[in-house]
Amino acid sequence: MALSISGARFSFRLVARLLVCVMTLFAGLSNTALPVAAQGTTTGASGLQVPRFVSLKSDRVNVRVGPSRDHDIAWTFVQSGLPVEIIQEFENWRRIRDWEGKQGWVFHSLLSGRRTALVTPWEKSDRTPLRARSRSDADIVAELEPFVLTSVTECAGGWCRVNGDNYDGWLDQTRLFGVYPDELVED
Repeated sequence: MALSISGARFSFRLVARLLVCVMTLFAGLSNTALPVAAQGTTTGASGLQVPRFVSLKSDRVNVRVGPSRDHDIAWTFVQSGLPVEIIQEFENWRRIRDWEGKQGWVFHSLLSGRRTALVTPWEKSDRTPLRARSRSDADIVAELEPFVLTSVTECAGGWCRVNGDNYDGWLDQTRLFGVYPDELVED
């Protein structure tokens, strides 16, 4: 449906999209003012907690500048399983943040509730000891390089149980992107 005001034609759909863009812009400005953790948690359009960590379901995930397919693609992820943080929801779209702090919008069906994490992506060379138990004095069973993508099965007491194709053990929770400090994760 179109409306004509003083000779200008306005589409209600176009006006609605423009309003979403403006709201997204203001939301983006407000989100950059404070870290999400400082803003607390809320319930999103999905009924789930925001913020929260999820993982990418597909090997190819387009990240858009706004919450619709009409918005430009900002970048594309090319590896499934990567952890991202949902920081905002709008209908079936999720605003996500990656480990570098880059933000954009992803359609909800491209995300999974499966918990994964990246081992110290902010480090260049330090290896992280993988322990046999959730204690700092437990035996080291392996050392994981930065950027190792791992599955998270549980977290408690500052430690997370992680596993991959050829390892299983406990990591210091602060060494992972994909879980919050002191977050409890249950299998």
